[in-house]
Amino acid sequence: MTDIAIDTLKGARVLVTGGAGFIGSNLCEYLLDQEAVVHCLDNFATGHKANISSFEDHPNFTLFIGDIRNLEDCKRAIASMDYVLHQAALGSVPRSINDPITTNDVNVGGFLNMLTAARDEKVKRFVYAASSSTYGDSTLLPKKEDIIGKPLSPYAITKYVNELYADVFHKVYDLDTIGLRYFNVFGRRQDPNGAYAAVIPAFVKKFINHESPIINGDGSFSRDFTYIDNVIEMNIKSMLTSNPEALNTVYNVAYGERTTLIQLTEILKKALTTYDSSIQDVAIMHGPERVGDVPHSLASIEKATSLVGYTPEFDLEKGIQASMEWYWKHLK
Repeated sequence: MTDIAIDTLKGARVLVTGGAGFIGSNLCEYLLDQEAVVHCLDNFATGHKANISSFEDHPNFTLFIGDIRNLEDCKRAIASMDYVLHQAALGSVPRSINDPITTNDVNVGGFLNMLTAARDEKVKRFVYAASSSTYGDSTLLPKKEDIIGKPLSPYAITKYVNELYADVFHKVYDLDTIGLRYFNVFGRRQDPNGAYAAVIPAFVKKFINHESPIINGDGSFSRDFTYIDNVIEMNIKSMLTSNPEALNTVYNVAYGERTTLIQLTEILKKALTTYDSSIQDVAIMHGPERVGDVPHSLASIEKATSLVGYTPEFDLEKGIQASMEWYWKHLK
């Protein structure tokens, strides 16, 4: 990834919540590479120690084992920090449907705790992971930030409530915030295991093991798949932007192209046959459509480009190629 304002990052003090997770650990690593001081808050509910093992002993890195549902844990981790990159959450639409109470406790209660701690510490900026699920039943394509529909899952409700709370904390307490509506992020360190695994690592693991991945529905549903380095770029630019018009709003974080699930399987097969040619013969299975799934997702990134200078480098195929060595090594 192209370096972003390295001189500005040197010595910056950043709390990454959910820092042992997929996105959080990649953010921690990038910040440490640019000589920032990094606090990581995680309770390892979905994050993994292995994600931070390569930099856990870095002199600029401090791990706080704690839960965002505990205000004191939030305050302890945020002490002396300049910025917050809030990634901690319970993701997954199906998980929220199965257990809406815990999803709400973490994603709403925990988010409010972090906002409160950030307000009290007077941080310079609070950048948080929002979600494309906020668009709900809106059929408009591409998705534009100021037009949303009704939420289709408890998870989507919690992420929309995050946006409302962030807006109120700016208006009432003058806390600068930026929300990032992630669209189907993928890449190194993404967990392929469990019932709520994201589609790309789950499918890759199936292919590597010569097992048929199961597509929910006929495969015509489409997504705007977004490589992890694009997400890092947008987080750092949001954290450092000096454009006052860019603050206290939300942005789509995506590449701006959509791919059907059938197309995705073919791209994954093609990339994996470099390592094992027999993967090309693995069949694709189909199951029922999943409750709460949005049929199509495609982001407009015009707002992020114009106000924050977001210029994503990795489309789906380039991101898959960049990820494949890690996938092959870790998902076998």
